[in-house]
Amino acid sequence: MNRDQLAAFLRSRRDRITPLEVGLPAGERRRAPGLRRQEVAQLAGVSVDYYIRLEQGRGPHPSRQVLNALARALMLSQDERAHLFHLAGQPPDRPARRGDVPGPIRHLIGYLEEVPAYVLDAAYNVLAWNPLGEALLGDLAGLPPHRRNIIRRVFAAQDMADLLGDEDRSAFARVSVADLRAAAGRYPDDPEIQALVAEMLALSPEFAALWHLHEVGVRRSQRKRVTHPVVGTIDLVCQMLPVPDREDLHLVLYTAEPGSPAHRALRELRELTLSS
Repeated sequence: MNRDQLAAFLRSRRDRITPLEVGLPAGERRRAPGLRRQEVAQLAGVSVDYYIRLEQGRGPHPSRQVLNALARALMLSQDERAHLFHLAGQPPDRPARRGDVPGPIRHLIGYLEEVPAYVLDAAYNVLAWNPLGEALLGDLAGLPPHRRNIIRRVFAAQDMADLLGDEDRSAFARVSVADLRAAAGRYPDDPEIQALVAEMLALSPEFAALWHLHEVGVRRSQRKRVTHPVVGTIDLVCQMLPVPDREDLHLVLYTAEPGSPAHRALRELRELTLSS
């Protein structure tokens, strides 16, 4: 059980909810937005003292029944609820992350000739890719493994301020950090994820600001704008599909509406790849 992280997560979720959202009267003027501790305790059916101790990082191990009640009281999403259970030490034991990509998945991305595709692990390392995926992301084969990391690429970018000023790219950065926090909850003892978070907190104020929001959400589908030096800006849909029997891996696909400018740009990129 990670008492400090559990306490911070509970506080962050409590602060974002208004009394009206949970059917409570707003009452007199409040010094801060969000619910009061006693209101969360009331909604969850636990004592105020018990809930205060949880938020102060000195409470006992909450039962699954209490965690379910807190998840309902705080209106947690499915991903946030899973994260809450991880922080409380309640999920079943998980195998350690592995660094290999199943052979059938490598074959699959090779067959996808018109779709940029790559395999991403829970620490956001790109482990395998097809030619169009590399053409879209840039030279991957020539990079050392630690440089093939999407979080590092995003938050070490020189145009980070411009990135956060773009609605689509800002949303991508925010969701990526929320997904990394979910992974950190699933694998609390993973040294690579811990090291990546520590590195980004030290190097990127933008990452730190998003990390301290305590948002949790597993990436599944999102629009992404990619600027390529040859074919220009491409608006794509980024799909993240879990690899069967390997929840630490995701297959990432970039797709475009048939006949759209983005689809034509991908075909142009493929022709350039085949001719090089």
